[in-house]
Amino acid sequence: MAPAPDYIDDLSRYITASPSSYHAAAEAARILDAAGFTRLDEAQEWTSTVGSRYIVRDGAIIAWVQPAAAGPTTPFRILGAHTDSPGFKLKPRPTIGSHGWLQAGVEVYGGPLLNSWLDRELELAGRLVTRDGREHLVRTGPFLRIPQLAIHLDRDANAGLTLDRQRHTAPVFGVGDRSQADLVGHLAGLAGLRGEDVAGYDVLTADTAAPTRFGIDGDLFAAGRMDNLTSVFAGLTALVATAASVANTADDAAPTPGGAPGAAAHISVLAAFDHEELGSESRSGASGPLLDDVLTRIGATLGASAAHRLQAYASSWCLSADAGHSVHPNYSEKHDGANQPIAGGGPLLKINANQRYATDAHGAALWAATCEAAGVAYQEFVSNNTVPCGSTIGPLTATRLGIRTVDVGVPLLSMHSARELAHTGDLVALASAVTAFFAGATAATSR
Repeated sequence: MAPAPDYIDDLSRYITASPSSYHAAAEAARILDAAGFTRLDEAQEWTSTVGSRYIVRDGAIIAWVQPAAAGPTTPFRILGAHTDSPGFKLKPRPTIGSHGWLQAGVEVYGGPLLNSWLDRELELAGRLVTRDGREHLVRTGPFLRIPQLAIHLDRDANAGLTLDRQRHTAPVFGVGDRSQADLVGHLAGLAGLRGEDVAGYDVLTADTAAPTRFGIDGDLFAAGRMDNLTSVFAGLTALVATAASVANTADDAAPTPGGAPGAAAHISVLAAFDHEELGSESRSGASGPLLDDVLTRIGATLGASAAHRLQAYASSWCLSADAGHSVHPNYSEKHDGANQPIAGGGPLLKINANQRYATDAHGAALWAATCEAAGVAYQEFVSNNTVPCGSTIGPLTATRLGIRTVDVGVPLLSMHSARELAHTGDLVALASAVTAFFAGATAATSR
């Protein structure tokens, strides 16, 4: 692991480079390329996946480290995360406006904390697809703003702000005659294209404020899209370290002292899906076939039969890493009375009796062993019974593949805000724990 300040600086650069899920996947690919990973094409035959490999599907990326000693029943250790974040997505015919203002027509994406997006300089970012089927990433930098109504015109605003999703969320980006403006043409020009060449687009908003450390000791960290780029980057960092470790190990297949599996006892996988904020039901989401497709193809290069694959899955683990809630000092009644995780107390073990999180007792034992091996503390999170929790990709992965799954993540304040808040120590600790997970940390009770 890099020292804490270096890790936070690297995380800041990753978040800044990732204003959309498509950028997040592309930046992850750049990092993996620099670390010696090889990109595979899903449309081509995979004759061997030994070494460090990855694929990109739309806004998702799956990467893995496969030791040479891997065989048909070698299990997987998977870090599952997601690349998308709540916000707004550009509609068709997006150039709108009235009363001299130019505005962008947007649709709410996921479940953003709407008021947090007001009065911020936003950018548009995503992909343009031209008529020849080629994909072009684009971002505007500071470009739009959703202006709030002045207090003088709404004296009751501080008593309760209600935003109509259709009428009150259209951002402004200029003044003039909308019949003379062409928002898609502007985006095309930024990508070196003509507007008429663009046949489709997936473009979303992102806050443009830079990630920042602050507070009395500089231990607080604010940024957009920490849900869930913090987990994606922790997985990237851990996987790169794992690749280096496997490459430098003379006998990959040797077990570590005490019988715990060594680096070649499993294949380490980062699965960063798209569309989690929408329910994950897409070709690049956790409810889709993406992970199973990749694991099946890896197994095929190892000569795995369907029975072999089930054997491998039976010994596999998935860490579903997503953000959780730190106790809020101004709203502590919203949290469980006995389980109130604090910022700086370590990453979370997320538990829910109704399987909104996939953690069970074996998963708790694995997470305890993993954090012990990493030398980090952890804390449990469970919801107040009157405040139902959301869900993650964890139950989806467990249901689709039958792989034992445990839900973890960093505690945040202001989740789904345009700008979220974390403690730097928790961010570093999560990356350390994921590295230990890929290294083979285990518990006697996990079998």
